[in-house]
Amino acid sequence: MMAATRTERVDVGSLSEVGEAEFAELVEPHRRELHVHSYRMLGSFEDAEDAVQETLLRAWRRRETYAGRATLRAWLYRIATNACLDLLAKRRPDPATGGEVLWLQPYPDRLLDELPAAGADEPEAKAVARETIELAYVVAVQHLAPRPRAALILRDVLGWPARDVAELLGDSVNSVNSALQRARAGMREHLPAERQEWTGAEDDVDNRELVRRFTDASVVPDLDTIATLLRDDVRYSMPPWEGLLVGRDAVVADWTANGYPEMTGLRTVPTSVNRQPAIACYQWREQEQAHLPLTIDVLRISGGAVTEVTIFGAEQFERLGLPARLEGSEADR
Repeated sequence: MMAATRTERVDVGSLSEVGEAEFAELVEPHRRELHVHSYRMLGSFEDAEDAVQETLLRAWRRRETYAGRATLRAWLYRIATNACLDLLAKRRPDPATGGEVLWLQPYPDRLLDELPAAGADEPEAKAVARETIELAYVVAVQHLAPRPRAALILRDVLGWPARDVAELLGDSVNSVNSALQRARAGMREHLPAERQEWTGAEDDVDNRELVRRFTDASVVPDLDTIATLLRDDVRYSMPPWEGLLVGRDAVVADWTANGYPEMTGLRTVPTSVNRQPAIACYQWREQEQAHLPLTIDVLRISGGAVTEVTIFGAEQFERLGLPARLEGSEADR
């Protein structure tokens, strides 16, 4: 049996009768987009993996409930959304305060590249796909209550009609529209000002040069130069540790207090996550005679300055496809 396309309806009878291998072949093309959808809902790569596994298990067990009124893709999205809502219901009360999302994890661009691409005649779709995966957007979403969160993502990111969202959530269309308005208002409170509207801005030469200068200054390290690249209201966080700092002076003071200016033996590898430039930092370890993973600095750039720095720990390197070590002497950095 051929795998279904993104818009193809699967024969109802055949879906209820397929074996496990055939069923897996049908749903596999949708796995990555279901994972990204779950990641937007949950903010955690690992939790999204759990949600997708639960989605596919539920889909297999309930395959006879597929009525054929919608595409297989839409049916799977319904199951995934409910799986995410169930996971959110089991979480402790939301500890995200002051912009912090302690469970936040990065999403590697190499996996985002597996998503179906928007056509050349869909610039708005491309902008939405890019900007709704950025860390700032994912963080803002985490401040919403689960059901308004689902309504926002289904309506504004996936473009579902209100009636379909209402059916999924078991609400009226009026209730969904009301939840959507609350969600949009909540997003405006937590999104950076320049992310209030879709811009569709792509990386350009100036941005790449800014990343290069930030990287070079980080290796030296030259905190004075880094400070000149930060916007006055730059935001800095390091999940899963608590603490969101806002403002260049506060960020520089924190880095100074934590000994950053004295850090030596660094090498970097350029990468990208959540459609943002990132810098994988390695530090020389004499005992290992190699540079080993240290941190990943994810940058958000706007108006020719670094407007946000989110730092993740070495435990993220493997997932992001980064080397486990860089061979060579300390002088090779």
